[in-house]
Amino acid sequence: MAEESGEEIQLLRSQKPKLIEILSADPDFVLQHADARRLLSRHAYQHVKSCRIPSEKVTELLDHVIQRGPEAAKELLELFKDNDLQETFPRLDFINKLKINTQSSSRLKFAHVQQSFIPICNNGSGMVSEKQLMCVARTIGKSWRAIGREVLGISSVKLEQIEEDHNLHVERVFAMLRYWRNSQREKATPTQLHSLLSQGEWMLPPESIDFLLKTD
Repeated sequence: MAEESGEEIQLLRSQKPKLIEILSADPDFVLQHADARRLLSRHAYQHVKSCRIPSEKVTELLDHVIQRGPEAAKELLELFKDNDLQETFPRLDFINKLKINTQSSSRLKFAHVQQSFIPICNNGSGMVSEKQLMCVARTIGKSWRAIGREVLGISSVKLEQIEEDHNLHVERVFAMLRYWRNSQREKATPTQLHSLLSQGEWMLPPESIDFLLKTD
């Protein structure tokens, strides 16, 4: 019986790497929705909110929910199906493809449907990695908002939110680039990012971004 009651937790754990990658584009958005559903204690909420690195914030959120047990895990999985979450994180649609079988009046059993996982590579064929994004973030100066709006196509509202959520300049730029990557999905390759940042008024020095073209 204990194994059955932990199936939601097992499912959440098995999807943690993918969820961290997806939700790190806007962890505060997820946190506020989770808090609205009372999935975290006040102490846990403040702890998660204090995390500065997006991936760490999502990891802490998932871990706290998992520690609260199957019911909390089940509620979080339902949250991921919410329209607001699905619109903000299109890649969460894989949650809807998890088969749900009713085993009894109170238990849910999940069977995972295999998903084609988009790789994060170091070359120009896969999605740009977080390490590459951080390297680029360190090369972008005070013009980061203009680059976000005019080069990456990010709205001013989103850029203002990023600025409010992060205190350090490099963290703001990194969050902006990460948001672009997650919104573009498989189109967000290193070569595409290099191309965008190599033309127009806001082009970056070639020597600062040519590493994106390396295939090693």
